[in-house]
Amino acid sequence: MYGSFRVLLQVLWALLLWGWVLGSELTFELPDNAKQCFYEDITIGTKCTLEFQVVTGGHYDVDCRLEDPDGNTLYKEMKKQYDSFTFTASRNGTYKFCFSNEFSTFTHKTVYFDFQVGDDPPLFPNENRVTALTQMESACVSIHEALKSVIDYQTHFRLREAQGRSRAEDLNTRVAFWSIGEAIILLVVSISQVVLLRSFFSDRKTTTTRVGS
Repeated sequence: MYGSFRVLLQVLWALLLWGWVLGSELTFELPDNAKQCFYEDITIGTKCTLEFQVVTGGHYDVDCRLEDPDGNTLYKEMKKQYDSFTFTASRNGTYKFCFSNEFSTFTHKTVYFDFQVGDDPPLFPNENRVTALTQMESACVSIHEALKSVIDYQTHFRLREAQGRSRAEDLNTRVAFWSIGEAIILLVVSISQVVLLRSFFSDRKTTTTRVGS
């Protein structure tokens, strides 16, 4: 009984560590003609993954650039809607990644990124891995992997839902302005037709000029 309780505590602790160790996840607004940079301290040999997606704004594209501590460019893409890049740190130091909307003059963007640093922490760090996993441990590992997949799917579908809602609201705004424009044009045409028809049937005054002898 005590062993099973200890396994459950280890699972909960590993899940907490997994959410805390793996790095940064953020959604932020990027104004037009603006550039936003983020920094992360990474040790040599650490495997990292940068994933980003433009949620709303314009053509849903943004410039992205990743640099190492020496200023060397590891990744650079222009006007990308979404992408993912994995690399291994070649040296210790502060790595910088920037998102730029400087090519846009009047539309701001909403950008989501997930910067994962390192591998997942071991689910059972204090256990001897020479021995085989017990049935309880195997079940916990399976649950742990399934929960990670659920989190990834939830994030993916939340982003798709936000992007779809933004496009629907933009389309609704365009349709509303188009409808208002059509109503104004219809009103102007109707008034013009009424004025034109009245001019056809209105009495015209004629003047008679007498010529004296």
